[in-house]
Amino acid sequence: MSMLTPPGMGGKKFRVTGDRYPRMRPRRRRGRAAFLLVAGVTALGMLGYGTLQLVDVFSGDDDGGRAPRAQAGARAGEDCTPASTAERLPEPAAITVNVFNATARTGLAQDTADALAERGFTIGEVANAPEEYDGQVNASGLLVGTAQTEESGALTVLATQLDGVETAEPRQPAGEEEPPRVVDLMIGEGFTELTAADEAERRLAELTAPPAADASPAC
Repeated sequence: MSMLTPPGMGGKKFRVTGDRYPRMRPRRRRGRAAFLLVAGVTALGMLGYGTLQLVDVFSGDDDGGRAPRAQAGARAGEDCTPASTAERLPEPAAITVNVFNATARTGLAQDTADALAERGFTIGEVANAPEEYDGQVNASGLLVGTAQTEESGALTVLATQLDGVETAEPRQPAGEEEPPRVVDLMIGEGFTELTAADEAERRLAELTAPPAADASPAC
């Protein structure tokens, strides 16, 4: 009996029959399996996210992803697009001008009123200046109006017609029914004549022209 023969086998021959026989199984690589699992889950997540993005881009519902951003931009820059100047300033015909002569030169108020009427302004009262302004205006003219007159843009429009004109502090309305676009023009010592008609028209056109498309800030 060979020394390699297990005890109890005696001298009998032993052979392995059949197609199955014991093998030594290698140790499972658990770390590799876990890595493959995590990689698979990550790939599936990215694929699902990409699919949702494509559906959002090509879907017919434009409010799905873009409307909230537009609304947020409007709230953040609520005043980033100012109202057009043309929408804020009135036409000359909508402005009533009371012309007062604060100088000692006779007929100055009437001549100025006639010239403003030819340029489209509505003329109200024409007379000598009230005592508080008589001889007190050194500039070419002084524009007097209420706070509502200033807000309406009437003072800005009338100022295009007279170089060197100044604006007084807002006065109280003459009554509850006083229109907001009534301006008192006090002709002062520095007055010689109105701004040339073509120049005044050019200034007025610049004021009332709509702003350029690229001048507005992005929202």
